[in-house]
Amino acid sequence: MKITHVQSQVIRLPAVEALADGPVAHGASRDIVILTLGTDAGIEGIGLTYYGGFYGGPAIASLKAMVDQLASLVVGEDPLRIEAVTGRLRALGGNLGPGGVMAHAVAAIDIALWDIKGKHSNLSLAKMVGGHRDRVLTYASGALMRFYSLDHCLKAAPKLVERGFRQMKMQLALPGNKNPNIEVERARKIREAIGPDIDLMCDINQYWSVHQAIDIGRRIEDVHLYWLEDVAAHDDYPGLARVADALATPCAGGEYTFGIVPFRHMFEARSVDIAMIDLMRVGGITQWLKVAGMAEAFNIPVVSHVLPELHVHLIAGIPNGLTVEYIAWSSPLWEDIPKMEKGDLLVPDKPGLGLSFNKDIIKRYAVA
Repeated sequence: MKITHVQSQVIRLPAVEALADGPVAHGASRDIVILTLGTDAGIEGIGLTYYGGFYGGPAIASLKAMVDQLASLVVGEDPLRIEAVTGRLRALGGNLGPGGVMAHAVAAIDIALWDIKGKHSNLSLAKMVGGHRDRVLTYASGALMRFYSLDHCLKAAPKLVERGFRQMKMQLALPGNKNPNIEVERARKIREAIGPDIDLMCDINQYWSVHQAIDIGRRIEDVHLYWLEDVAAHDDYPGLARVADALATPCAGGEYTFGIVPFRHMFEARSVDIAMIDLMRVGGITQWLKVAGMAEAFNIPVVSHVLPELHVHLIAGIPNGLTVEYIAWSSPLWEDIPKMEKGDLLVPDKPGLGLSFNKDIIKRYAVA
């Protein structure tokens, strides 16, 4: 079997907060590059990539250009030799290093190759990577953002419980006022709104200093957070280790990390208690699995970052998978999405990713 043709498009999806009807800035959007790899066996694999954040812009054009350039180089290759194909692409990056646009572009190709492999072998991605379980915990994300008012969050959080979520994530490092008492009050009130039996995570997105993380983290330990996430600069491994050692609350991190080697340094420094691996920044499924295996060797559980439709396979497939971030940004892209039952995502059993692009959505929101 050989790859015979490739096709990519930029899709500009309107930004919505679909879990609890949160407000979104007028005109906000999310740009995604989608990719299809075709073969002489009639099997097609799909992948995608993005930079993240809101609004379109010139950056997405550079990402699509890199996807197109690299994808053209895999025509004629055997799609089942995933490590050989993607390894050669990463090597072409040369002085670009393991991060940036190269990682994001290779990720799209790598995902599509795994989709082809699953369809060829008639196995779901979850089974190909280990098949450890057929359902996995999921948590609501994106509904309790720091730029939402506290009043909105106090109404939104119970809605998430009503929708069946047993876990949810809020954010601190609030814009404007730097008074730590405001941060503490927000965490405690959201905990009161959902009660003691719902797991509550909190994302800082690197906005705190190490000192703030220790100070505020200690003050909110009575909130009993499931984890504190990205509390300070992601590559300050000694500083993050100080925070992790100072707090009873587990510290999660890793979503800002490119490639696989920095995770080794992170784990060796004991900078995190929970590893969050970003599928795009790490370079695709192949590299994601390497980090997950490394984390297992350090007795560190793994959680996902966005894209629940793909990550349900990966978190369910590995023995140290903990929970899947459920944020609905990419959901409109797909014909069908994984079902949720009693706070768990059910792992699809269709071959490959078990996903297909929603043609109506693609046609409506295609920009290139």
